[in-house]
Amino acid sequence: MNNMLIRAISGAVFVSVLVISILYSANSFLGLFFLLMLISVNEFSKMLKVKGIEPYFLSVSLFLSAILPIWDYTTFYTDAISLLIVTFFFIKVLFKKNAKPLEELGSFMLCIAYACVSYLFIVKIPFTTHLSEYNGILILGVFVLIWSSDTFAYLTGVTIGKTKLLERISPKKTVEGFAGGVIATMLISYLISLKFTVLLTHQWIILGVIVSIFGVIGDLIASMFKRQTGVKDSGKIIPGHGGVIDRLDSIIFAAPFIYLYLKFITENVS
Repeated sequence: MNNMLIRAISGAVFVSVLVISILYSANSFLGLFFLLMLISVNEFSKMLKVKGIEPYFLSVSLFLSAILPIWDYTTFYTDAISLLIVTFFFIKVLFKKNAKPLEELGSFMLCIAYACVSYLFIVKIPFTTHLSEYNGILILGVFVLIWSSDTFAYLTGVTIGKTKLLERISPKKTVEGFAGGVIATMLISYLISLKFTVLLTHQWIILGVIVSIFGVIGDLIASMFKRQTGVKDSGKIIPGHGGVIDRLDSIIFAAPFIYLYLKFITENVS
């Protein structure tokens, strides 16, 4: 089986699992992204050479703190556990012989900030309209916009792309590709707004712009990390595509901005 066919099949399976999990229920969505978060933490820990189980325990605790309010549960205990884990890691480095505190603590905190915290925003996106009501269409729309941006940026880039966007990080990305991705995503946003009225037309279009711009930045940041650590892919879990971070790098960086925008229009725009 050639690589293109493997890539196509594994990509279709990944997208199918994602879409089904999103549309089936809030629990299936949360469960899938809990798993994807842990895989991302594993991939990034290996890239940064962060050893130990603390990143995993802290990620689980932070994830629970993010979703417990959905069911009106207190986050006191999970917040306390998170604090204890961070404190333990600091003390562990403090008493470690031949430790490199800035390097080890910096890598640990970067691993959590990049591979965990972004997922806390992702899982909140479908609940921005109302904390106790899950809106799968909203988060699915976000993914459709991300896929649209990536696809049309690539097609525009290979067709008319000439001006390099950031050659030292990603030699193949072009300014023309970036612009084409943004424009196409705005059009897709408009078409989505005709069918799904969870957001107004102009709100969908603004969301498309946010997704496009910060998604590309997220892609570039992931490329920067991989170049610095000397790896081609973040992992091997998705044949032909690499790791989970390779597939979700756009939304990993864009998620906080998407969430804050949706939160703003929900609370401040009538």
